Amino acid sequence: MRYLTKSDFNKMEKIFRINLINSCTGYKSANLIGTKSKSGIENLAVFSSVTHLGSNPAVLGYILRPTTVPRNTYKNIKETGFFTVNHITESIIEDAHHTSAKYHEDISEFDKTKLISEYKDNWTAPYVKGSPVQIGCKYLNDYFIKENGTILVVASMETLYFNDELITEDGWLRLDKENVVTINGCDGYALPKLINRFEFQRPK
Repeated sequence: MRYLTKSDFNKMEKIFRINLINSCTGYKSANLIGTKSKSGIENLAVFSSVTHLGSNPAVLGYILRPTTVPRNTYKNIKETGFFTVNHITESIIEDAHHTSAKYHEDISEFDKTKLISEYKDNWTAPYVKGSPVQIGCKYLNDYFIKENGTILVVASMETLYFNDELITEDGWLRLDKENVVTINGCDGYALPKLINRFEFQRPK
């Protein structure tokens, strides 16, 4: 097994280091965050850092990279207070990944891909049509992480849509039924397969 230390990381070529450090922590969520600017321009961006923070109340978060360059998703969320989280499926990974391209804030990623926006129940931010799980989120707070200049954005889950065939009797969503993908590193998309599911564990 190869052994590396922090000093080795510091000597690496930039792209090699990015790929290594982003992939070594394991598979991550694959989501499209939809927003709309105050001027009405739709924005869509792929994120691999959306994570569950709590169930009661229902809260999630995502990590924003340093704001040393324009971050249209974050700007729109701060201005309007709303966004959507949409699961990425195997059939749309190419278009979903293209939303990582840095377009000007006046250009919508929906116009540069085959992805289609949709609106439900007067929610101000666009959902991604066809995504099997869609979450409407309301901005709550953000927390600056001084160690690397990133930001944790925290939001409440205000709405939840999902395809009926995903849900089990106990409320669990079986995402592999809709070919929901995961992200390995920055640009690798994988298709998970359920191996097993276990009961709540108690001390023996």
